[in-house]
This record gives sequence, structure tokens and C-alpha cells, in this order.
Amino acid sequence: MPSHLPITLLTGVDEQSRGAVAAGLLPNLGTVLVEYDVSGLAGGSVVRIARTAAGVIDREVIRMGHPCVSCAMRGSLVPLLVSIAATEKYGAAVVSVPGAGDTQALAEEIARDAGDELRVLSVLTVLDTSTFAADVSGDDLIHDRGVPTAAEDGRAIAEVLVRQVEYANAVILANPQQPPPQPAETGETTETGEPSEPGEPTEPGGPAVVEALARAMNPQALVRTTETAGELFGVRLHDPDAAETWVEPGSISAPLNSEGRVETLVWQSDRPFHPERLYDALEDLVAGSVRGKGTVWLASQPRARLGWDSFGTSIALGVLGPWLADLPLDRWSEVGATHQARSALEWHPEHGDRASYLSITGIDLDVRELARRLDGCVLRTEELGSKLTDPFAPYLEGSTAA
Repeated sequence: MPSHLPITLLTGVDEQSRGAVAAGLLPNLGTVLVEYDVSGLAGGSVVRIARTAAGVIDREVIRMGHPCVSCAMRGSLVPLLVSIAATEKYGAAVVSVPGAGDTQALAEEIARDAGDELRVLSVLTVLDTSTFAADVSGDDLIHDRGVPTAAEDGRAIAEVLVRQVEYANAVILANPQQPPPQPAETGETTETGEPSEPGEPTEPGGPAVVEALARAMNPQALVRTTETAGELFGVRLHDPDAAETWVEPGSISAPLNSEGRVETLVWQSDRPFHPERLYDALEDLVAGSVRGKGTVWLASQPRARLGWDSFGTSIALGVLGPWLADLPLDRWSEVGATHQARSALEWHPEHGDRASYLSITGIDLDVRELARRLDGCVLRTEELGSKLTDPFAPYLEGSTAA
């Protein structure tokens, strides 16, 4: 048996698709599947079931004062996995994370609390190709899709799906009408393999578009289908440090090229944004986009490095922290590694690391028009030093002007 029990975290909003992939992995010899029945979440209880191909080995009703998926899993999943590892009977475990669960938090909890007994081998997310493109382009909330979650969970379904894709080591394209994947041989390897070839588009927003979106959001991730998902079982894909870098707030996604109808604009400016022009343009800037991310330099907030996060038509700007230029060298560790590396390459002699850089991805996105609109939002030469009204200030907790 391995010295660390290998753990695969499997996520996805569509329960049918995720369940089919999980069932396909279970027949692998010595595998334990951990699943959560969250149908009673609103009443404050979740049922956790661990089973092998031979049957159920553990069942527990988890009761919570605060009914949310993350609360049900936090602090209870790791002890179960440690106890499974301690039996030395099983070769691997697959955790099917409910749609509203936080896979990143679980992976980090496993590494922090049980690094000597457990190792996250891979993080996989299952996408329903019949709904994904529409979901990440719109403004529906997670509650609109009937996904069990806390009553106060106000996230858009687009944010939930994008976060899952961005943290995953591999994306599995599923169609609920397709058969589940076939089991693969067990045995951990370090081979990552090559991504599958993209299929020909059969309909707007179909599998080819979903695959291209996934690659644009997470260029490092492998892409498979339900038929080939078994190839990922036992393959070591997850690197905690690399995963943390991929999802660092304020970072961008820069795919090498566009794929079919999916386009990504990578834009930057060494001039700050004019606060009123940017505020007035936000709705137009995210129209037709799927995902936007990056760092923002706002002229009215010169000491606050802001982060841009947009999911479908929803957008938020928030304070990430100070600029490196405002920190002594011994405090640079407070700023993310990706931003430090970028700043080392692009440090400006006058304003240091202050700059705006964004990546915005969409289907049939007019990148030239979008770049023109962004260019129009930056501060003009004649506006330097002028007094500026800041409509963002009331919304930026911890900002220098709020």
C-alpha cells in the first residue's frame, strides 16, 4: 500500500454528470468513494457515505448549526480519510464534492492537517457541456439552479463554475446522455499526458466551445471526456504550490492563442484608470464576456492595489493590498508571488509596480472594441494632478479613500 493515501477530489455542479464519473472510478481495485447526500441541507443535516465496489463501509449523519456544504465537510472529511488510510486496506479515495463545495479549501485542509497520511493526487471538475457556456455567460445565481447551499450564498452560478475550472488539474467534458467512463487500471504515475484533441463544434455553446473556454480559463488543465476520464485515475497531477499560484488574486489568464469562437483579450496599461469613466463603463466592459481577472490601478486609490473579478455579467473590484512600491523589501512576501515576478520584469522607474493588467475571455468577443473601450478609461495627460471624484470608494473596504 502507498505511504500516503492518494486522494482525488471530484467536483462539478451537475450532480448527474459528477455522479456518473464517480461511479466510473469506483470499480478500480481498492478504491473508496466518499459522497455527500445534501438533500437535507436546509434542515441542517448532511449524510456522508463511504463505500467501495463491495458496499458501504461508513455512513454518518452530520448535523450543523449553520447549514452549508463547506461547514458539513470542514473538520469531518479529513478524519474520515485518515481513518481509511490507517486501515491499510485501500489504495485510493475519491471524494465527490457537492456542487457548492469549496474544493480549494478542502485540498488545502488535507495538506495542512494530514500531510503525513494523505496526498491530494488530483483535482477534477466535471462540466455539463449542454449548459456550461450559457451558465458562465449569464447572471443566474446558484440558488436559481437549485444547487443545495446556504441560504445566504449569493454567488452567481458563473462564479461557482469558473472557480472550479480554475483550480482543477483536469476538466472532464460530460453530456448527461453519454454513458459513464470505463474504469482504468490503478497505480500512481507522474505522467500528465497530452490533452485530447478538440472536437468539431456541433452546436452553439457545444462541447468544442466548452473545451475552448476551459482551456482559456485554465491553460494548465488537461481536458478529457467521460469516456476517457478513467485515464486520470492514479495519475499524480496536483501540485499545491502551483495551484495556489494559478488562482492568486489579481493574476491573469493568458492562453497562447484563441480557439474557435472563444477569444481572450490580454490588456495592460502603465497609466491609472480614471475612476468615473471606468465606473460608467463597467457594464459595457463585461457585456458578452465569461471571465475577467487581473489587477487595477485606480487614479483615486494610488496606494491600493485592486483586483478585478468578473464572472459572466457580474463584476467586483476589491482591495488586494498595497503595491510593492509602497512596502519595504522585507514585507514583499505579503504580496503574491505572481505579482512579484511580473513586477520584477516590468518595474517602472517612476511608479514601480503600479499598472493595470487584465485578461477577459468570452464567446465571439470583439477584442479590438474591448481594448478600445479600456484604453478610453485610463487617465489622460491633461487630467494628471486634477481632483477626481471616486464612485468606487464606498464599496472598497480598506481603501485609501473610503
